[in-house]
Amino acid sequence: MTASGTFITFEGIDGSGKSTQARRLADTLRAEGHDVVLTREPGGSAGAEEIRKLVLEGDPDRWSAETEILLFTAARRDHLERTILPALTKGQVVICDRFADSTRMYQGLSRGDLRTVVDQLHSLMIGREPDLTILIDMDPDTGLNRALARQGSEERFEDFGPELQRQMRAGFLALADEYSDRFQIVDGARDMDSIAADVHAITLKALALKALA
Repeated sequence: MTASGTFITFEGIDGSGKSTQARRLADTLRAEGHDVVLTREPGGSAGAEEIRKLVLEGDPDRWSAETEILLFTAARRDHLERTILPALTKGQVVICDRFADSTRMYQGLSRGDLRTVVDQLHSLMIGREPDLTILIDMDPDTGLNRALARQGSEERFEDFGPELQRQMRAGFLALADEYSDRFQIVDGARDMDSIAADVHAITLKALALKALA
């Protein structure tokens, strides 16, 4: 399938506010007349949502790191086939709460040096990077407190504690440098409206550039 739409992802540590900002951006773009698909990972398709329950609920040590990588890759492949690529083929804007960069961090670094494995599987089974990745940068302790305050059942990675959050923040900032052509960093330590305004401006610029491509 030829993808003519725009693929935007949101990344950040748990509690950074990226999910809220993804929803706000989707609402704003729709109000401006854009055809938008808002989705998430793991999940975003029927099969991927089933896998989501396996990896985000239960004992933090339920799966080995290698098994986790395979589960996330399987979920992402189904999501790509059934949701993301069909929408991009129609010329829609796809906004996704997390994508492969989260796997590069959480599975690739948090439980051993498995980044190479993640990238190999991504190249083999996914082969698609976002057009734009918005990183909501947040103090790790603040983010963890926000995440735990949600008191939901999906606390799979929050349960690893603050040290993981610090590792993840450093890792995401390193990814932003590695993939500087598509990453934009937004300061998440401000009020939601200011963050949303920056996200909107960044997105409009990316959409304009995509239209000229």
